[in-house]
Amino acid sequence: MVRTGTIKEEVFIQTGTSQYIPLCPHQAFCGQEQFGELMETCNILITHGGAGTMVNAVKRGKKVIAVPRLARYGEHVDDHQLELTARLHEMNLLSACPDVERLPEALRDLGSRRFDRFHSNTEAFLTSLDGYIRSL
Repeated sequence: MVRTGTIKEEVFIQTGTSQYIPLCPHQAFCGQEQFGELMETCNILITHGGAGTMVNAVKRGKKVIAVPRLARYGEHVDDHQLELTARLHEMNLLSACPDVERLPEALRDLGSRRFDRFHSNTEAFLTSLDGYIRSL
């Protein structure tokens, strides 16, 4: 998407255990401190559906596109990331992109979206998530 001009910003990729070698700056894994510094300077975070990363980013006021890891691809044992990203999308805290093929569309739509501010009300947040998880 950098090549096609869909993404015009500076890009950094944490590749994990992937064999993919991007043309932009990258490394396999970042330490917690380095990741925090990168998150602080970014405008947009495209991430998998890990709860800690997503909540950390929305607390910092970042625009987040979450692409959940899915069981059907052997990326996870179940689809809890799909469920969590959908719920945070419903709460208007981030943009869920359940199909990586729709990432260009999610990036285009990001400019016109206004996300709600994350209010650090842990008890209400956990209660809401707990109620949602119990309803599944």
